[in-house]
Amino acid sequence: MRIVIIGGKGMIGRAVTEAAVAKGHHVVVTSRGVHNSSPISANVVLQQWDGKSADDLCRIIDGLDAVINLAGENIGKSVWTKKRKVELLNSRLEPALALVEAFKLCKLPPKTLIQASAIGYYGIGADEKDESAAPGKDYLANFAVRWEDSTKEVESLGIRRVIIRTGIVLKNGEGVLPQLMLPFKLMVGGPLGSGEQVYSWIHIRDEAAAILYLLEKTELNGVFNLTASMPMRNSEIGRVLAKAMNRPYWMPVPGFVLKLVLGEMSTLVLDGQKVMPKRLLESGYIFCFSDLEEAVNDLLKN
Repeated sequence: MRIVIIGGKGMIGRAVTEAAVAKGHHVVVTSRGVHNSSPISANVVLQQWDGKSADDLCRIIDGLDAVINLAGENIGKSVWTKKRKVELLNSRLEPALALVEAFKLCKLPPKTLIQASAIGYYGIGADEKDESAAPGKDYLANFAVRWEDSTKEVESLGIRRVIIRTGIVLKNGEGVLPQLMLPFKLMVGGPLGSGEQVYSWIHIRDEAAAILYLLEKTELNGVFNLTASMPMRNSEIGRVLAKAMNRPYWMPVPGFVLKLVLGEMSTLVLDGQKVMPKRLLESGYIFCFSDLEEAVNDLLKN
């Protein structure tokens, strides 16, 4: 297939690009930081796009097979001030709205759109959730609803749209994992808050593989949760990390300390979600990593 990845220079985008090329797909990665088009390998081209112009994006995607829209700034990078919340949302909505207009302008629009989202859609809570669950009512849930709705209009154009609600992506050296590992490196690892909050995680290899699986299985559409089938409590994850790193597990970090440091963003570590990949499993996808200990050992050895 000939694929355009918007947001392809991020952690997930790079993993998807690498996996797609390994399977023989041709990939165009949009970027604001290049001039014109720039080939970076036999099957990958960087293409300049400002994230706003529908006309320019149309010229990039017209006649290609699929678009994977991963655009959006890292939600866990800095504290959620009012200004930061606006930036986080706009970094998703502006490219998405331009993408919808680009689809309308194309003579031969791509037949598939993979639209990123997150399990924050379901709101916080200990109850098990699958794709049929209603949205929550908190900030992250409202954020995810608007994110998903931003490209809904392409369905009226006959475009197959797949929404991927991603959990906590684990990758060595990037994302959440280095932050979880840091206290253990400093010999002060332990539970965060109560330690009872459930994390719905996924190995970066499965994240990329599942996205390509959904891309290639053209009979599939709608919402899919991208999380491993065995969510785990924060305390259990901590013990797995301690064992893998040969470090002690002993020093709890009180919830109020995290709230003081992180503010509202502390919900990312203090509040859990038990989300299951029901539709992905039912469709026949086989996870590379369902067991957290195996996933962590694989990541740390690499």
